[in-house]
Amino acid sequence: MKKTIAILMSSAALLAITACSGERDTTSAAADTPTPYPLDTCIVSGEPLGSMGEPVVIVHEGQEIKFCCDACLPGFEEDPARYLGKLEHAGHDN
Repeated sequence: MKKTIAILMSSAALLAITACSGERDTTSAAADTPTPYPLDTCIVSGEPLGSMGEPVVIVHEGQEIKFCCDACLPGFEEDPARYLGKLEHAGHDN
């Protein structure tokens, strides 16, 4: 019993030292960063972001998506491909 307690205490101490060492895996954190949303308008309605209050933001397959309101989210979720094409053309209208 005393040996088990000693092992558990040693494990807890090792975990505490590891947690406090300040080392972080920045590789996975960078991979989790979504691609920024390039438009100033809602991907569904085309309304300016902020025109209906604070924009609704989601991440879809690593891409940040913004909506003018909650009501636009179900339309996107029903057929994402229909709207994602707008992102392919963003910045190429010049």
